[in-house]
Amino acid sequence: MNIKSAYPLLLLLILLTFSCDHDPIPSEVTRTIESVREEYAPDRRVARFEVEAMATANGLVLAGESNLPKARQTLMNRLEEAGIEVIDEIEMLPDVEELNGHIYGVVRLSACNIRSEPRHSAELSTQSTLGAILRVHKEQDGWFLVQTPDDYFGWLDAGGFTPMTREQLSVWKAADKVVYLPDFGFSLAQPERAARPVSDLMAGNILRLLETEGDYMRVAYPDGRPAYITATDLAGYDAWLSSRRYQADAILATAQTFLGRPYLWGGTSGKGVDCSGYTKTVFYLNGLLLPRDASQQVHTGMEIETDSTFSNLQAGDLLFFGRKATGEKPERIVHVAIYMGEGKIIHSSGIVCIESLRRGDPDFNEYRFNTFVRAKRPLSGIGENGVQRLGETAYY
Repeated sequence: MNIKSAYPLLLLLILLTFSCDHDPIPSEVTRTIESVREEYAPDRRVARFEVEAMATANGLVLAGESNLPKARQTLMNRLEEAGIEVIDEIEMLPDVEELNGHIYGVVRLSACNIRSEPRHSAELSTQSTLGAILRVHKEQDGWFLVQTPDDYFGWLDAGGFTPMTREQLSVWKAADKVVYLPDFGFSLAQPERAARPVSDLMAGNILRLLETEGDYMRVAYPDGRPAYITATDLAGYDAWLSSRRYQADAILATAQTFLGRPYLWGGTSGKGVDCSGYTKTVFYLNGLLLPRDASQQVHTGMEIETDSTFSNLQAGDLLFFGRKATGEKPERIVHVAIYMGEGKIIHSSGIVCIESLRRGDPDFNEYRFNTFVRAKRPLSGIGENGVQRLGETAYY
């Protein structure tokens, strides 16, 4: 017999031997793991509870990883109450020892690309911008599993952020900081227009303020790189936060500055945005933190009753599109737009553009009209409906 052709048979014999020597995993254990996962980590994009049971010669082992200590303890308590003995080998995140205490990081690029897997060819799942604080959970082959300020998990290469201990992060947070105001620009190596660039910048980027030199401010990146920026292009971070108005006219004014910018799957910055990355970025520039994806944003804000006339909507509302729930299938949200009033929406679809949901308008979009599901009002009850003020979060 050819050795290669014998592999499946050998594998089957090994599995049969293993199953004869060891008891199968009790179904109650599997059900308990799943119930805890559903309770504490129903959305794997923002919570990690990757736990499984394995039958070994030494007994039943719980393996995997989680960033939720309470979920792990709940699982162990429930199994104990059921009289099921297990060996707990669940790895808790962050891995403080492996990371040498550097369980935080601050984004050091105008926008860093965070991917679904630890490799450059993996899907771009989200971005984070200069000055945002990340939680760092573990390292794998030069990539780091991080969580963004909106709790989104993803993998970031070492060049995208500056790792920090808790003490180093405290120093960064306590420092005077400034926010970059123009859509795009550059920091400079010297306080003069002809100086070489240090790095590019985008609206909403946050840097440390060192001192003012004439018409320029000397700033520092999270990794300590010094640079100069024209003073009129910056605002003090605290003053910028306090100047945010959380009103529809401000949201729409910001939204329209993105007109014509390209759609980018996973994009949440001025360099390119997907539909929810667009709404998230617009609200961020107005001092508000939205969840990452459209299917998460739909759970924020006040529910608005709607009909085909959209008469109950107000400017600044978020409109969600996809598939309405039926007796056979659940609701599925795949797109989000900002309502402008008079039937108009502004959204990222190919490019950031304005279209209409009102029949007879020249820019009427029948597909969006037919796939509209519901609307939410994020500017109602800020801080209580899943929409946070940046100044009240731990990571801005």
